Amino acid sequence: MKLDNFIKRPVLSTVISIIIVILGILGLVSIPVTQYPDIAPPTVRVSTSYTGANAETVLNSVIAPLEEQINGVENMMYMTSTATNTGDASIEVYFKQGTDPDMAAVNVQNCVAKAQGFLPAEVTQVGVITSKRQTSMLLGFTVYSTDDRFDQTFLQNYMKINLIPQIQRVPGVGDVMAFGADYSMRIWLKPDVMAQYKLMPSDITATLAEQNIEAAPGQFGESGDQSFQYIMKYKGRLQTTEEFEDIIIRATSDGEILRLKDVARIELGGLSYGYSNNANGHPGVTSMIFQTAGSNATQIIKDIEALLEDVSKDFPPGVEYSILLSANDFLYASIHEVLKTLIEAFILVFLVVFIFLQDFRSTLIPAIAIPVALIGTFFVLYLIGFSMNLLTLCALVLAIAIVVDDAIVVVEAVHAKLDQGYKSPLKASIDAMSEISGAIVSITLVMMAVFIPVSFITGTSGTFYRQFGLTMAVSIGLSAINALTLSPALCAIFLKPHDKSEDHKKKGLINRFHAAFNAAYDVTLNKYKKGINFFINHKVITFVTVVASMVVLVFLMQKTPTGLVPNEDTGTFFVIVDLPPATSLETTQIALAQVDSLIANNPAVSDRTEIAGYSFIAGQGSSYGTFICRLKPWDERSKGQDVNSVIGQLYMQTQGLIKDARVLLFAPPMIPGYSLTNGFEFNLQDKTGGDLNEFFNITQNFLEKLNARPEIAAARTSFNPNYPQYMVDIDVAKCKEAGLSPNVLLSALQGYYGGLYASNFNRFGKLYRVMIQADANFRANPETLNQIMVRNGNEMAPITQFVTLRKVYGPDNIKRFNMFTAISVNGSPADGYSSGQAIKAIEEVAAETLPTGFGYEFSGMTREEQSASGSTTALIFVLCLVFVYLLLSAQYESYILPLVVILSVPFGLMGSFIFAQFMGVENNIYMQIALIMLIGLLAKNAILITEFALERRQSGMSIVSAAVLGASARLRPILMTSLAMVIGLLPMMFASGVGANGNSTLGSGAIGGMLIGMICQIFTVPAMFVAFQYLQEKIKPIEWHDTDNTELESEIEQYTK
Repeated sequence: MKLDNFIKRPVLSTVISIIIVILGILGLVSIPVTQYPDIAPPTVRVSTSYTGANAETVLNSVIAPLEEQINGVENMMYMTSTATNTGDASIEVYFKQGTDPDMAAVNVQNCVAKAQGFLPAEVTQVGVITSKRQTSMLLGFTVYSTDDRFDQTFLQNYMKINLIPQIQRVPGVGDVMAFGADYSMRIWLKPDVMAQYKLMPSDITATLAEQNIEAAPGQFGESGDQSFQYIMKYKGRLQTTEEFEDIIIRATSDGEILRLKDVARIELGGLSYGYSNNANGHPGVTSMIFQTAGSNATQIIKDIEALLEDVSKDFPPGVEYSILLSANDFLYASIHEVLKTLIEAFILVFLVVFIFLQDFRSTLIPAIAIPVALIGTFFVLYLIGFSMNLLTLCALVLAIAIVVDDAIVVVEAVHAKLDQGYKSPLKASIDAMSEISGAIVSITLVMMAVFIPVSFITGTSGTFYRQFGLTMAVSIGLSAINALTLSPALCAIFLKPHDKSEDHKKKGLINRFHAAFNAAYDVTLNKYKKGINFFINHKVITFVTVVASMVVLVFLMQKTPTGLVPNEDTGTFFVIVDLPPATSLETTQIALAQVDSLIANNPAVSDRTEIAGYSFIAGQGSSYGTFICRLKPWDERSKGQDVNSVIGQLYMQTQGLIKDARVLLFAPPMIPGYSLTNGFEFNLQDKTGGDLNEFFNITQNFLEKLNARPEIAAARTSFNPNYPQYMVDIDVAKCKEAGLSPNVLLSALQGYYGGLYASNFNRFGKLYRVMIQADANFRANPETLNQIMVRNGNEMAPITQFVTLRKVYGPDNIKRFNMFTAISVNGSPADGYSSGQAIKAIEEVAAETLPTGFGYEFSGMTREEQSASGSTTALIFVLCLVFVYLLLSAQYESYILPLVVILSVPFGLMGSFIFAQFMGVENNIYMQIALIMLIGLLAKNAILITEFALERRQSGMSIVSAAVLGASARLRPILMTSLAMVIGLLPMMFASGVGANGNSTLGSGAIGGMLIGMICQIFTVPAMFVAFQYLQEKIKPIEWHDTDNTELESEIEQYTK
């Protein structure tokens, strides 16, 4: 290759590098920062409510027709739906990775439109809402009143009017969910007074419909040759409580008027009374922000935080906000950690190189090469549309080792030439480059070949590998450009010819150390040569060790637990409290207050919010409560205050504190967008359409067996079919006899007990609902039915004549998964077991215990992991090795020689797994990435030895001496690069603090593989070279070049002196 130009024109070389750096900086500035690449499947949520209906009614009348139409929408993966006793229906449709979220939403919307005709009138009146959003919460904040001056309804509406509209306008916000109730005009009926006036709820609705209306009466004087035109206007919808009180229900001829305030109490209240919300012990309203698919989370959070800061200046006195959970905290902290690791690695690598090369000038060359390649990478990442995330940053930390590698190879080769007595560094550089440029190109191609097949994997793990692999490939490519242009040019400028006599004069401390180091290295080199000879003479031993390493590798791969991404301490945790079925909201609040005081006293917690009447796992219901707690920043927490310890402490404190309550504590998941808990989740399905109680018993039996397994810490379900309920039985015969229809009775019950959405009114520039319901004390217990009368012609008859109640039990909410009734189970693997083993256990238990007609499906992250496990990983490794093999075959023009390289790789992979066992890390994405990188690095070491041995063989040495000399010539650069990498990654292996688990997995895998792999390689590769080269020459005898040995004379000289 004609690389002399670059060496002779150093300015050209430096300009190339400077351009790379400038482009890199431009990319770095404009690249988005995220925690993980955008891997969550696009989700579309369909939601509506059927006021007053119970879960089964909602399921049959709302969810069934909607699901029927939505099922099979283009690119759908699976869908789940929930119906609750509060009358809420929601369906979540999950789409395949890479589906356009906008198209998905449009398609679902069209399906919903088809189902409109089958829905109850009450539901179509409220409307069915389709929204696209991810399932995970991006940011949660609470607005609360520090002096308890304002109540929740005020705060909720203050936010609704002044704050939420602004947040919704922030680009990328998919949905803002506020726990609390809108204003609504509450008309609290008095059934006893209504009965005296012979009225029923339907009469009130009719009255509102005729008097609370907008009208368009027109204008005077239009096209009538008048000089003025006047518009008529009507007062329109009513606005204030007083106006509603004055609505006239009846008027008689003698001037008596019956107004609404005579039969009802009217107030501006809340739309629903199912929630209550406290922040840090004060009334508050919590709001959760969800992102749309494909938006940049970090930017959204930044924008919203700035917005909150700005708006909070105008808050009413005593009202403050606190941010409860923010994906950015963890992100920034972990990026900070990775950057720290980058710098540590850089310094350590620098030191290693300095010790080996022993002069400061040579050390500068690799040190300049590193930033050029790393910064340049960002430009390419920006072009391919990647983000700067934990994966790409980890890739860069690993890339340091590889980038240094190329530079070291160059500097070392030039030094070797100078050692032979070249006087001009320029000539030395040119000659050295002509020798090793081939090796550099082949190394680069091999390294890139390892990472290219990785990027063809689909699904979530594919996205991970792609981010990682392409980042590595790019930085390797850039480092090769460096090694061919900048490094040799710098060598020609910086390095000085060696002067043998000079060494003895200087006796400084550093020189003494260097002299000692050199002496030690020479001793090592001689021992090493003896070692190689031993292995060459005992080839059987070599091949036995190779086979043994493969066996050990396979064994360890089976034994090491698998996972997808390790769980980290993100600084947030959730507490969920379940009380016995049918507990009232007031009782739940008392129980939550006890838990609240425990959390408040924990020194590690900085903010907490309590939501009564809602649970992340089960949904709405009066017997549930949720806390969202935020821990203090990482650097303010002492030892033993990480998330897991805090959860452990609180778990011990809360057990048995509240009678009959279940308290669950969990941390949010690592990968946003799949599910709310970390751990596993799956759904048991009843495909027979049978009885819920029977299904529940089967589930209980299944969970009992599952929890008995050692792999499972706890598996549980929030489903409970034992909520006490009253069944309303209507005596139709009696109704008909009295001339009533059952419909009249049910609408009376709905009007008094369930609540009717009767009309709308405008206020504060917004539209609110008017609700009719009996006052609270008229619906406190079943006995209140006696006061309710229905109109029969001209008479009023008590409703109890036609209606009887009987006690039954039923579920609080019902879930479906892919159109079958389902019971969702979540849980977590036991300590020391990984999610992969937990999945296996679930599959085995299901096979044993589930009867026919019942099945199960994984959902969320578990589904991804289960579909992406073992098989793909193995396939990737095979692909990588095949690519390396083919490239090398092409280069050596032989199908046999590359086996030397391929067979030396398993040692390193074995080393990784040995270290993984040692450090107790699991075989997850990080580990697999380290392994893929090792294939490249180890292949590179083997290539260097083979390349040099081959050159010596071709110039006429015997195979054995060619192998010995080739290997010993490469010992120094191989030791240097491998040690540089091992030592550079030490801070990663012993990482602590934020994101420690992922970093230590990467570090352990890479260090273990490199150390063990290199030690085994330097002895076995020469021996294998001898064996395979002998075979190769049997097939195709060598053609001699350079028989007069001019090139080698000086080299042989060096060894004979």
